[in-house]
Amino acid sequence: MSELRWKAVRPLRHRDYRLLWTGLAVALLGSGLWLVALAWQVIELGGGPVQLSVVTTAYSIGLLVCVLFGGIAADRLPQRTVIIVADSVRGVVLLGLAALALVGVLEIWHLAAAAVLVGAGEAFLIPAYTALVPRLLPADELLAANGLEGTLRPLAQQATGPVIGGLVIAAISPGVAILVAGLTYLFSAACVLAMNLRHEPASASGSDGAGEAAATGVRAMAADLREGWSYVRRTRWLLASLLFGTVFVLLILGPLEVLLPFAIRDQLGGDAREFGLVMAAFGVGGAAGALVISSRSLPRRYLTVMTLMWGLGSVPFVVLGFAQDLWLMMAGAAVVGATGSAAMVIWGTLLQRRVPDHLRGRIASLDFFVSLLLMPVSMALAGPAGSWFGVTAVFVVAGVGPAVVSFAVIWFGRMRSDELAHPLDQDEGAEKLITAEA
Repeated sequence: MSELRWKAVRPLRHRDYRLLWTGLAVALLGSGLWLVALAWQVIELGGGPVQLSVVTTAYSIGLLVCVLFGGIAADRLPQRTVIIVADSVRGVVLLGLAALALVGVLEIWHLAAAAVLVGAGEAFLIPAYTALVPRLLPADELLAANGLEGTLRPLAQQATGPVIGGLVIAAISPGVAILVAGLTYLFSAACVLAMNLRHEPASASGSDGAGEAAATGVRAMAADLREGWSYVRRTRWLLASLLFGTVFVLLILGPLEVLLPFAIRDQLGGDAREFGLVMAAFGVGGAAGALVISSRSLPRRYLTVMTLMWGLGSVPFVVLGFAQDLWLMMAGAAVVGATGSAAMVIWGTLLQRRVPDHLRGRIASLDFFVSLLLMPVSMALAGPAGSWFGVTAVFVVAGVGPAVVSFAVIWFGRMRSDELAHPLDQDEGAEKLITAEA
């Protein structure tokens, strides 16, 4: 058991990775804090579900529009520089927003404009982070690094950050919470700046010499994207999973980020503190799910288990729409967080083991893009849907919908036969899988 724990933290032996991970941890706290501060800042300005939908939609638009460019930048520019710039932009934007709030001149449109820039910064940061980690660690420690991130993200962004945000807002104001979030992004940039990388990354097109050098600019980017899309189209399990991810985001994300604060206010009579506790339960459940699934061998039916974890695991989401007790709402959120995070651990391993090396960066970027394709729609529809049909009805659809769709995805993706033909619980099969599917 102690050996397993040691393996889980081995990547932290490396100074540069430790700095990167520390910066990420603090920035994720800031992101969770920002999530709570944004919702209660809208409410403090007199806004309702529709206004919060507008602001969160602005964030998702910034993220979605820039994510493919972020993936290309991560392949063609020094990833360390991309991360520093992205974190610095996010930090400066939130400091400016906090200043407006603290002097009493903040308006809803300021929040929407800032949300676009924060989303754009994250769109550049995530692909660059993903591309940078393999340069900092030996290959046999990458899975452990993914486990560290998979545990850190829900604990920091979905648990600790929202709790801190709720406490700061209750004790002082949303503006101060936004200020603290901005400082966390600047701290992350400083950590990455302190790294000491000894070599620059290879160009995304560096493998083919002069012929590749001639293909620059828009033509090269288009060719990169076409190759990635072509691989997705001919890889049935991957296409089915990405389509399911799109539907999942449409049904889940808007209600979670837009309607949950109002469900807590109207059903529980709660405020930012209760919202922070529910989000904390979601995050703690996510961390527990990641730890449990990563401490075992992957199930033989890994595609089926992953899809059903996302699908059936969303059913407790229904509880958030009618619960009258805080503990019940927290329990529902914890189960959804645990199953979703466990499924993400399997998904991350899947991308590492079954996608060829030369396509992994683009597939990761396309995964992010396709999965979030309907995020703006989800954000935009959640508020009006809650007003027209009621918050409870929206949460029922959000909980039951993914469960129904998951069975269709398993059938369409031929996942049951595919996972048996390509087992991932034996190390010796990994190279054969990648070669066969390239």
